[in-house]
Amino acid sequence: MWDTLIIQPMINLLLWIYSVVGQNFGLAIIIFTVLIRLLTHPLTVQQMKSAKAMQDMQQSKKWLEIQKKYKDNKEALAQEQMKLYQELGINPFGSCLPLVIQFPIIIGLYQAVTRALAVTPLQLLDFSSHIYPWINASNLIPLNSKFLWLNLSLPEQSYGVMIGSIGLPIITILVVVTTFFQSKLMTPPPANPNDQSAQMTKMMNLYMPLLMGWMSYTLSSGLALYFLVSNLVGVIQYAAMGRLNWSNLFPGRKPTTK
Repeated sequence: MWDTLIIQPMINLLLWIYSVVGQNFGLAIIIFTVLIRLLTHPLTVQQMKSAKAMQDMQQSKKWLEIQKKYKDNKEALAQEQMKLYQELGINPFGSCLPLVIQFPIIIGLYQAVTRALAVTPLQLLDFSSHIYPWINASNLIPLNSKFLWLNLSLPEQSYGVMIGSIGLPIITILVVVTTFFQSKLMTPPPANPNDQSAQMTKMMNLYMPLLMGWMSYTLSSGLALYFLVSNLVGVIQYAAMGRLNWSNLFPGRKPTTK
């Protein structure tokens, strides 16, 4: 089921794009990433609306009164909070949905990339079993795994860019930096910087770049390329909607009010 619904469509879409762009697998991954971001754009918009609704609720007079009234009764506070969510039509998990959708895409892409860049006869045989009949695989395999300085089938730690005697994992560093900036720019300013939700968001903004960096460093650099392009496109999407919160990076700047 997993192969049929996730792996095979990804492999064949990547192969089709690869054939169209002149057998450049790095460019195929970039175009694939942009397509995925465009397809999930409605979810991104929903995430933005959910985050804004949650922020407005946390700043509302009614919620502040509820917090004050039930400050010593966490169970009652949670129940009143859920009632307020229902009253305002807020889905508390709405802002997490795009992230949940991304996980099978990430896993599927990793498996698709590793299978597409098969090198041994056994791997090529397994790869060929996932190709749709209308894809002219004989003219495409083996795929060209070279893109810029990257070998897309290998982790960047296997080679890196040598600066003197030091090998720097450039794309891994870029993934960490762009993940951090994306998290900061796309997170609404908290109503109360000292509450539990704001503290959890702050910790996630620190841990997520490290997690993405670790995955980029240890898994195939084709997946790291996906992370990097996805981060950049995500920032562009939010910028186009006027939702980048520059105040998170520059405290003196007023937050976006659109």
